[in-house]
Amino acid sequence: MQRKNERFVERLPLVLRRPWHAYLLATVFCLIAFAIRTVAEIAMPVGYPFVSFFPAVILTSFLFGVRPGIYAGVLCGLISWYFFIPPRMAFDLHPGVLLALVFYGAVVVVDIALINLLQKANFKLAVERERSRALAENRELLFHELQHRVSNNLQVVAAMLSLQRRHVDHDVARRALDDASARLALVGRISRALYNPSGEGQNVRSFLTTLTADVLEASGRDDIVLTVDAPDGLTLEPDIAVSMALIVTEAVNNAIEHGLPHRGGSIHVGLDISDGTITLDITDDGKGLPANFDPGFGQSLGLRISNALAGQLNGRFSLMPAAKGGATARLDLPVRA
Repeated sequence: MQRKNERFVERLPLVLRRPWHAYLLATVFCLIAFAIRTVAEIAMPVGYPFVSFFPAVILTSFLFGVRPGIYAGVLCGLISWYFFIPPRMAFDLHPGVLLALVFYGAVVVVDIALINLLQKANFKLAVERERSRALAENRELLFHELQHRVSNNLQVVAAMLSLQRRHVDHDVARRALDDASARLALVGRISRALYNPSGEGQNVRSFLTTLTADVLEASGRDDIVLTVDAPDGLTLEPDIAVSMALIVTEAVNNAIEHGLPHRGGSIHVGLDISDGTITLDITDDGKGLPANFDPGFGQSLGLRISNALAGQLNGRFSLMPAAKGGATARLDLPVRA
């Protein structure tokens, strides 16, 4: 409703199909003002000949512009002069009448001038608003095009790594290429969703739910129950989202491949804020960590990457046994993230 009113005001003064319609409506407004002044004659004290005519002039100028406003001002002035300024029913021009007409004319001129200036300013504002809207649309279009190209380029690199894998015989090298290809493909898939041109952050609950559901679906496992628990209304800054996405993906994949490799189970992703720190836990009820597990992550490339990404976010990544069996991957971040 408010937007409709704004659009109507931006269209003022109205441009009618036939210009004389504006003068006809101005005449109607003047006659209505004359009728109101006549009816109010009994209740009003002596004087006030123009009291009902100013609104007619203002309304005409507001709706139809300067020229119809001037026409309404002249017509209303003549009507009030003839019918309501003594001696009535005559166009007498003694000093008192002249003073009243000068006063009326000055007020009418000021009203029409102010309305005209306001409408010109409003028109310029509407033009600037439309220009800003067009620029915003172009910016958003260019942004999405850039994101599309970046995502496509990442997908191309991932595909090239997959092709290169076919010419590699060493198992360790093949696994490394597989991991690199998968990570690039992941960044390519989520980059469009993680950023928007307005710079607004991601809702954490929605972000984690969508991301973990995609990871679980990509694993092909239907015997694992995955739940997400995060506070409502919490947002994630765009420059942190990709790093967190990679860390969460690595932790969920690790829980699926190493914690629950041969049986079903559950994975819980929980986020909590306390003491100025955001704590993100990915906990599974699988077989837990091996007895010779290296807290420094040993030769595990994925865990070392997670640790390095956490360091870039001024946070800390750790992997530990869960309280009720299984394992917990924990990411601690400052609240400003």
